[in-house]
Amino acid sequence: MSEPTQAMGGGGDINTLRILVATDCHLGYMEKDEILRFDSFQAFEEICSLADQNKVDFILLGGDLFHENKPSRSTLVKTIEILRRYCLNDQPVKFQVVSDQTVNFPNRFGQVNYEDPNFNVGLPVFTIHGNHDDPAGVDNLSAIDILSACNLVNYFGKMDLGGSGVGQIAVYPVLIKKGTTSVALYGLGNIRDERLNRMFQTPHSVQWMRPGAQDGDSVSDWFNILVLHQNRIKTNPKSAINEHFLPRFLDFVVWGHEHECLVDPQEVPGMGFHITQPGSSVATSLIDGEAKPKHVLLLEIKGNQYRPTKIPLKSVRPFEYAEVVLKDEADVDPDDQASVLEHLDKIVRNLIEKSSQPTSEPKLPLVRIKVDYSGFSTINPQRFGQKYVGKVANPQDILIFSKSAKKHQTTGDHIDDAEKLRPEELNQQTIEALVAENNLKMEILPVDDLDIALHDFVNKDDKMAFYACLQRNLEETRSKLSSEADKSKIEEEDIIVKISECMQDRVKERSLRTKEGTQFTDTGGKSVAAQSSLNSFSDDEDTRDMLLGARSTDVGRKSSGFTRPSKDTADVPKRGASKRGRGRGTNSMKQTTLSFSQSRSSTVIRSEEVASSPEEEADANEVENSEEESAQQVGRKRAAPRGRGRGRGSTAKRGRKTDIASIQSMMSKDDDDSEAEPPKKAPPRVTRNYGAIRRR
Repeated sequence: MSEPTQAMGGGGDINTLRILVATDCHLGYMEKDEILRFDSFQAFEEICSLADQNKVDFILLGGDLFHENKPSRSTLVKTIEILRRYCLNDQPVKFQVVSDQTVNFPNRFGQVNYEDPNFNVGLPVFTIHGNHDDPAGVDNLSAIDILSACNLVNYFGKMDLGGSGVGQIAVYPVLIKKGTTSVALYGLGNIRDERLNRMFQTPHSVQWMRPGAQDGDSVSDWFNILVLHQNRIKTNPKSAINEHFLPRFLDFVVWGHEHECLVDPQEVPGMGFHITQPGSSVATSLIDGEAKPKHVLLLEIKGNQYRPTKIPLKSVRPFEYAEVVLKDEADVDPDDQASVLEHLDKIVRNLIEKSSQPTSEPKLPLVRIKVDYSGFSTINPQRFGQKYVGKVANPQDILIFSKSAKKHQTTGDHIDDAEKLRPEELNQQTIEALVAENNLKMEILPVDDLDIALHDFVNKDDKMAFYACLQRNLEETRSKLSSEADKSKIEEEDIIVKISECMQDRVKERSLRTKEGTQFTDTGGKSVAAQSSLNSFSDDEDTRDMLLGARSTDVGRKSSGFTRPSKDTADVPKRGASKRGRGRGTNSMKQTTLSFSQSRSSTVIRSEEVASSPEEEADANEVENSEEESAQQVGRKRAAPRGRGRGRGSTAKRGRKTDIASIQSMMSKDDDDSEAEPPKKAPPRVTRNYGAIRRR
């Protein structure tokens, strides 16, 4: 495997590929804060400026370019302005992409951005997505797709999970050549850690496509780089990716998502490759790991050797962190709160003085003190920070209080602050648990469907998630009742019972499919992906599929520059070589698949197209909340014992008839829509053939 070297040609060497590596820019972080709103953009602009000053061939980003999944217009505009300023120019691009670009960049244009004759791209940017800016929605798009459509970045590593079980992915490299240097750049955008962890441990779920011989190059001549964005901290082995899951043929790994700056490459024992963790360019979680100086990495590659050079970022706001255990301080009296305030004031003043630096643009520092207040009473952090307004950038949350860990916790179970405080790592209680805890019973909407809708509403900002969930289940219930019997023959008193039985039948059907292990079920009852409320390995792609219907997937792509092993080739349709643009793949390249187990035969990744059910395509009818409430009331009256006296009075009859009429109107497919709101339709079925080579 390759080793770092110090002797290497400069930037003018035609055989040296120069890459500037950065991760976790989090553009738009705290954009509504008057002090911190520009920090992320200033750091990103400095990164682009460093790339221009060092005459790099391209910028490589490791995910989380944006802080929000749906960044604001202001954030998008500022990002596009920075990229246009530094990336669009007349500088020549001195490397070529020789792989099939329609596979590497699966967008409408299917080519690297600097080959577009309508744009002068002098500084290409290659990026994957992270967990903050991952794809979502019907079309599986992210904010990075906007930049890619504008031809400002090259978005790669976007995986479409196919197959059954936990899914299958095929990782295709972007093959880059500069002179005699050949680099295979692998990208793996963020996938939910629990699911990817299980995929790595499932034979043939992750396939690594390797370049074949081309122009005299053998497989060993390629310098293999992997960029990924996953958890690395091993507090919970199932929610992190172990370095030993990665293939041994890799030479260099760029690890995103972790914000602590560990930019110096570290060798993984027994694996033969080195890992760099550049960390974030802006402090988003005020913990000890973020207090370290921020850097980016200049990576120079020549042949099978590389030279790493870390470059400090000077525009980053100063951040000072300290931990205080009050019971260990001699000058603090537990019964005297004034002594506690005086001691904490002294620490804050020292940190402010420590952060002061003689720069042309002095910035207010970020200060965080973690206070162990065991045996003491807490103080108001906001009131404490009022005296530091104008002196620090975060006066409202200088102090954070905690108590010492319990004695029964062992060293191996100790949770690092970076893990405790990172919001995306916190376990979230599901709707199933809440319903079970309160002994509730749903009669129309399945609980797991609500859980998926809530996930998309909260994490993906999908405002139509609950509406889609409701409409799909109403359509399914209405269609099933209509198919069982003629409405005129159904007794009014049996409608509620049949609705409840209908939902129970749907739940049973889904559980049977899950037990068989061959299909998964979405909110519309169609086969998509298996999901369990207790052992769920679903990620964002799962929930999107379950809400929006089944999709056809095809990750078994075979480009002109890649071939599969002989046992799989018969099941993969052949495609012709792409002949458009320079830097295309050729038929002389081949592909091999790296398997993690020899006990099972290779599974061919195939494309399935699932037809949409007729009821999904029907128009959705508006249902008032009063109808649902009345339906529940009728259900309760149905269950009550019936007497011979006044239990069947005229008032009860009128109420029951009104309720039944409202339910029948819900079942009717020809109801008139409300004039106040236009008729709405359920989301149309989306059928895709992922991995197919796009032709124009």
